[in-house]
Amino acid sequence: MAIGVLSLLGFQLVDSAFISRLGTAPLAAQSFTFPLSFLIIGVQVGLGIAIAALISRTLGAGDVQRARRQGSLALMSAGGVTALLVLGLWVTHRPLFLLLGADPDNLALIRGYWAPQLLASWLGAALYFGYSLFRAHGDTRLPGKLMVVTSLINLAIDPILIFGVGEWPGLGLPGAAWATVVAFGSGLVMIAARLKGTGWLSRQGLGHEVRQSGPTFIGIAGPAMVGQLMPPLSAMLAISIVATLGESAVAAWGLASRLETVSLMVVLALTMSLPPWLGRCYGANDWAQIQRLMRLAARVVLLWQGMLGIVLALLAPWVAVMLSGTPEVREELTLLIRFMLPSYALLGLCMVVVSAGNALGRPFGSMLLSAARLFVCYLPCLWLGAQLWGVWGVGVGAAVGNIMAGLIAWLWYLRSMRPTGQK
Repeated sequence: MAIGVLSLLGFQLVDSAFISRLGTAPLAAQSFTFPLSFLIIGVQVGLGIAIAALISRTLGAGDVQRARRQGSLALMSAGGVTALLVLGLWVTHRPLFLLLGADPDNLALIRGYWAPQLLASWLGAALYFGYSLFRAHGDTRLPGKLMVVTSLINLAIDPILIFGVGEWPGLGLPGAAWATVVAFGSGLVMIAARLKGTGWLSRQGLGHEVRQSGPTFIGIAGPAMVGQLMPPLSAMLAISIVATLGESAVAAWGLASRLETVSLMVVLALTMSLPPWLGRCYGANDWAQIQRLMRLAARVVLLWQGMLGIVLALLAPWVAVMLSGTPEVREELTLLIRFMLPSYALLGLCMVVVSAGNALGRPFGSMLLSAARLFVCYLPCLWLGAQLWGVWGVGVGAAVGNIMAGLIAWLWYLRSMRPTGQK
């Protein structure tokens, strides 16, 4: 899963790198679509969390037939919800992009790109729901492999569809979206072929299962989707705070944010691979195993992320040189790396606890913990640090917020994650 996550991160970087060669206007047009793309991803991840949690619990309880019915219903309902969202975003795209600040020239470029990009988003969501089904059944290897395969397909097709080949001029900006359609479509065909031989789906008794499992599925998916939509909102508020410190601070913050995502690769993989294990143990009421798994995950996150953070903090000046060519940005990026990267050990612990809460019957608590991490710990400390000490304070404030979030998350786990009635 860690390899798969890294390939997906590279997926987005490849698209942006090729589009940047078309000029500033196409890159700006693509950038306007990011907030709405994050909306789709938030809904997609929330539904995927619900699929993995619901089915893994049922398998843990030993009810294989019911898990098959739940698998069929989950794939159909999640695909339908995402299709309605995509359709709504197409119908309302003009006023939405105007609200985001796009001008008529931007809109002309966006329109040709947005239709295939929405199709790609739906295909990617359907593929992700398939990944969630495999994770629920304990198979994380196939999703990881397919993430790599689809990324390689995108990498191979992107330059051909964007720039053309031979006498064919290519499609320009829409070519990037169509390359993603081909990549995700290929992945969907491959995962569907694998699903045929698994026996994990059923067509019998679906109407009864809707009434029985529907409320539980919604109860997990709703808070999980809200929790997934909070980080993009927090990121917009954070950049508005940093923007008061000048253009170089914004550039340094943007680079630090990209470095954050890559450095948390192992944590992101754990948040996808650990919940199905926990869900099975929860379904079997095996809390001793749940506690062993959580302690192991906590040690892995703290040791790996702590060591990585310390190494990157020591190498901060050289890392900044590799990422930026401007002296002012390099200096500010060095400060941010030194303070923020080591604190990701506690941030990673918080992320793992949030994902565990969804698998262990505490989806609403996980949502509240996500909100507290961002809006009680992180953003207030970031704002206070920026007001008091500028860029140096931004790094300190972000680090303090991450440390607070990790400690609060672990205390919440110790107090809340226990069998009903246990004190």
